[in-house]
Amino acid sequence: MSAIWLAVAGGIIFILGYKYYSKFIAEKIYRLDPNYTTPAHQYKDGVDFVPTNKFVLWGHHFTSVAGAAPIVGPAIAVYWGWLPALLWVLLGTVFAAGVHDFGTLVLSVRNKGQSVGTLANKLIGQRAKVLFLFIILLLVLMVNAVFAWVIANLFISFPASVISVFIQIPLAIWIGYIVYKRKKSMLLPSLVALAVMYAAAIIASYVPALQIDLVSYFGGDNAAPILGLDATAMAFFVWIIILMVYVYIASTLPVWKLLQPRDYINSHQLIVGLGLLYLGLLFTNPEITAPVNNSSADTSWFPLLFITIACGAISGFHGLVSSGTSSKQLDKETDARFVGYLGAVGEGALALIAIIAVITFFPSTAEFSATYSGFTAANGEGLGVFIQGAAALASGLGIPASVASTIVSVIVVSFAATTLDSSVRLMRYIIAELGTEYNVTPLTKTHVATTTAVLSSAALTLIPQGPNGFGSGGYLLWPLFGTSNQLLAGISLLLIAIWLKRQGRNYWPAVIPMAFLMFMTLYAMFLQVMTQWAPWAGQSDWLLFIFGAIIFVFALWIMFTAASALMNSNKDRISKSA
Repeated sequence: MSAIWLAVAGGIIFILGYKYYSKFIAEKIYRLDPNYTTPAHQYKDGVDFVPTNKFVLWGHHFTSVAGAAPIVGPAIAVYWGWLPALLWVLLGTVFAAGVHDFGTLVLSVRNKGQSVGTLANKLIGQRAKVLFLFIILLLVLMVNAVFAWVIANLFISFPASVISVFIQIPLAIWIGYIVYKRKKSMLLPSLVALAVMYAAAIIASYVPALQIDLVSYFGGDNAAPILGLDATAMAFFVWIIILMVYVYIASTLPVWKLLQPRDYINSHQLIVGLGLLYLGLLFTNPEITAPVNNSSADTSWFPLLFITIACGAISGFHGLVSSGTSSKQLDKETDARFVGYLGAVGEGALALIAIIAVITFFPSTAEFSATYSGFTAANGEGLGVFIQGAAALASGLGIPASVASTIVSVIVVSFAATTLDSSVRLMRYIIAELGTEYNVTPLTKTHVATTTAVLSSAALTLIPQGPNGFGSGGYLLWPLFGTSNQLLAGISLLLIAIWLKRQGRNYWPAVIPMAFLMFMTLYAMFLQVMTQWAPWAGQSDWLLFIFGAIIFVFALWIMFTAASALMNSNKDRISKSA
């Protein structure tokens, strides 16, 4: 079967979802008001609250939520067969992610740009807020640690991509200056910056001197240890330190100086990347070699599929971005449909091409099955297979394989870096909220909160010996990410439902995906905690068991409290502005 038909079917579903369902949600459910004064105008400070053109804001939002997750999750989940993964991406995007991302953005805008963690206090009570913030804090800490490892690993594996990624920073700062100080358009400069980035990537692919290969700088694989670390581990250490310094600066700068222009560049990069891959698909017309359904899987898809593919179907992290940074930059409330729902659709399109790249890469079903021999193997091979599969699609346009691999790695690193510094900024907000909650005044200060976020992320990354070698400490907790992330999405949908009911509106578009997601996620977490990590399990893990049990209990507590609030809520407004 030709993979083109999957792309056509997916594209039609996404277009219909945005054209009709998102319009219904915007007009009949959320009831967007073009005259409503958004927090970006009400609290404009030139740092976090900055009214932003919807195309520029979409670029920030899209690239912040995209990251590497909508690639990695689908690339792993095809282990169960391409059909289950495809259906969850398509239906999850239209009926769950769009409602969730769009809804958390509107809910935050209607409540002074506050995060979903803070809004939990208004909607379901003080205790639930603190428990919710704990889950959020653990989630963003894991994202920071693991994405730092992913970026460092890609820099080591694809040294030709480094110069292109780093040259983007001064280009973004330059664009921020000419747009916000000289009032110029951002479109042309961002396209020029993108051309410079890709030119640098192509040249570096052929000129070894332009490849920032730290492993070779430290003497190669056979070099004597430095500070007890071999050359690869030393390269990881240096890259992670550089990344932490970068995210500290990036997350404290005003959003117009780096975050917005860099993300706008990345949005074009994503569009170009998707265009290359989908055009490559059209020209290569590859056959699907992966099985439709893997009946011999060593791990059941139910319910793990729904937490393995999070970004690309629905992800709680998106609600943090919507209510954490995007809501503070929304110019008009009616822009929320374009930014929130279309952002989810864009990520669904990325997840769709990730599935296609993987299931068409292997010459035969036997070779696919040999690589995806088990769920553990799928976890280890998924990202690498996507990069190779995406390069194979791009080569259909005459792009050399080495150049295509470098460009794909530049795209993946750029998105991961965008997610990383947005996540650190979000962690700073959460730490400041906790500082306010417990009257720890220093934590409410920008640089103290940011320092706490960066140091804790670096500590989790570097101090423990993680399962993937030095620098992978975040992976010690990463098995909790899928369930924690989806619990966050389910709770956020529950908050949206409570808000809608108190406004006297139809809340079922939020309740139905919430109920489905909470059931699948709590079931998956129960199985993991009680049968995989518990002391009585064959391969127990005390760290995951303790944190998993705490999150599970917190989630049940929040859910029952919120469900009670939903059942008992009336039509009173939760704020004067709502």
